[in-house]
Amino acid sequence: MGVKKLFLWLTLGFIGGVLLFLTLMPQSTEVMAQDYEPANDISEINLNSGINAVIRPPETEGNLISEAVRNLTSEKIEKSGNTEVTVYEQGIALVKEKRGIELQKGVNQVEYTDIASRIDPTSVIIEDSENKGIVLLEQNYEYDLLNSSSLLEKSLGRKINATDRNGEMYTGILLSHAGNSIVLETEAKEVVILEDFSKIELTNSSELTIKPALVWKIDSPVSGARELIISYLTNGISWETDYVLMSNEENTEADIRAWVNIDNKAGMTYENTTLKLVSGQINRVSQIVTPRAEEKAVAGEAISQTPFTEEPLFEYHLYSLEKPATLENNQAKQLSLLSANSVPVEKKLIYDSSLSEKVLAYLTLKNSKESGLGIPLPKGVVRIYNVDSSGGLQFLGEDRIKHTPEAGEIRVTVGSAFDLTAKRNETDYQRISDNVERVTYQIELNNSKSEAQPVTIVEHLFGEWEIQESSDSYKKNNAFTIEFRVIVPAKGTKLVSYTVERRF
Repeated sequence: MGVKKLFLWLTLGFIGGVLLFLTLMPQSTEVMAQDYEPANDISEINLNSGINAVIRPPETEGNLISEAVRNLTSEKIEKSGNTEVTVYEQGIALVKEKRGIELQKGVNQVEYTDIASRIDPTSVIIEDSENKGIVLLEQNYEYDLLNSSSLLEKSLGRKINATDRNGEMYTGILLSHAGNSIVLETEAKEVVILEDFSKIELTNSSELTIKPALVWKIDSPVSGARELIISYLTNGISWETDYVLMSNEENTEADIRAWVNIDNKAGMTYENTTLKLVSGQINRVSQIVTPRAEEKAVAGEAISQTPFTEEPLFEYHLYSLEKPATLENNQAKQLSLLSANSVPVEKKLIYDSSLSEKVLAYLTLKNSKESGLGIPLPKGVVRIYNVDSSGGLQFLGEDRIKHTPEAGEIRVTVGSAFDLTAKRNETDYQRISDNVERVTYQIELNNSKSEAQPVTIVEHLFGEWEIQESSDSYKKNNAFTIEFRVIVPAKGTKLVSYTVERRF
């Protein structure tokens, strides 16, 4: 009897335990589901300036990424200044950014935003200096940006609400759009044309992005924090040089200021970036600064200040700004390239009939350390100013110079001489034989100034030539050019003539 009672109690205890387990089981299952539910959620990674990235953890065995997920969220990134922008004269720039990122072992999906809207996506390079095994498997350039036209285009065939200028609302399927008119098919199968609407309500714009983005699939052999270097080319950033040359009254010395003008239309602001400029003509596949009134050109010791450092780069020249700079989008920025005082200059009056019918005035100078310059000078526009009798600056003219290496000569055309006139005539012609001719030329220079004027006459000769006679001595510059250096008397005239025999 004692055994039967013991068995009965054991049976009742077992049944009670089962009932208790069944009572608690649903609540426990619900908690577990809440704890492990986000098997497909998105992990946001906070990176440095310029990159918003989303790393999607592996979803299936073998670290494969689901293509069904399209919308990637991102977090605004604080600017860190880890960028370098190298600008070329041809209107392109190389952007290099160093960014930290958390990668999972295997294939990661990364969204890279805050990029230039004029980026060349085919030029993107991703490097990991510590892990050479990282591989970029795929890149998609998302540039279907959010605007009224793209929204309407994406809504074709979908139901929208449109309100006309009178406040009447129409609901229907969007059939077409052009300008400020749309065509709708209402629920009653009527076709309505709205030529002028005030508001349109759309149902979905998730397929469009606010800013251009690069979406990558990156294969990483290891998990953990990585530091990536992203480089790309972008159009829309250019630079050029403007020079200000302020000559003294005697035109013997000048103060020179050089400004770099950087125009950023790339669709991206680069904050606190390391700025470099490349001067030179790179090969690609088909592809006014006014001086302050108090600035005066005065004699004194030459002083050169260069905020940029210069170094050779292949067959070009690289200029690096010593301090970081911010390049705002849609902004033209001027930075000082160099400043040199009391640079020796020489005024020249030249008559070259192949260039002009007038006597042209030039200022020449040597690009040397002795003169206060001595660095390769990029091409650009030179604006010339002169000090008048009262000590004020007056604008004289401007000219464009080419790239000038160190020790090269710079010759700037200021304008034409007002008080000097020139005439060139062919005074005699003889045909000696079928391939020999003899010609006499006369150049007349008139000076209305009260002081004598030195003038250089440049003549160009072709074929096999020989000067038979000449009124003045001349210098042979090269195989096809001679020059006469003469003095035109005050209030007087100077005649220069020569006879040349040419063989063809």
